[in-house]
Amino acid sequence: MTRVLFVCTGNICRSPTAEGVFRAMTERAGVANRISCDSAGTHGYHIGEPPDLRTLHAARRRGYDLSSLRARCIDRSDFRDFDLMLAMDLENLAALSQLQQRDARITPALFLEYAGHPELREVEDPYYGGAGGFEAVLDVVEDAAARLLASLTAAKT
Repeated sequence: MTRVLFVCTGNICRSPTAEGVFRAMTERAGVANRISCDSAGTHGYHIGEPPDLRTLHAARRRGYDLSSLRARCIDRSDFRDFDLMLAMDLENLAALSQLQQRDARITPALFLEYAGHPELREVEDPYYGGAGGFEAVLDVVEDAAARLLASLTAAKT
């Protein structure tokens, strides 16, 4: 089983979007029994809360149900329990690098390393903006998630 963890700041916008999109893609591809995912935040602002309503609505319009997800904070054990830890932006990547212990099994990376647009490095945080920001997050996440899935399934064959 390959385990992927998506990480943003509060775990209510970007990382649950990535989790929901990626999970749906693994299910459609018939590989959910080999590839699993979760999401977390680098800050505990929203522990136990569902995704932001704007996130839920944008995802639902595209056929993704994120309603069962609840925010959680990154834990040091995540560095041993996951095979990939993918940060949504450079700030969260830096926070993860500070949490990473010397004996960690994995090294965090940027999620958009899997995107088809090398000029994009970060998934922009839509929290303080309008509805269009949540749609833009979905655009970028769908692209990167599809490429991540292709990468992981190619590696398994």
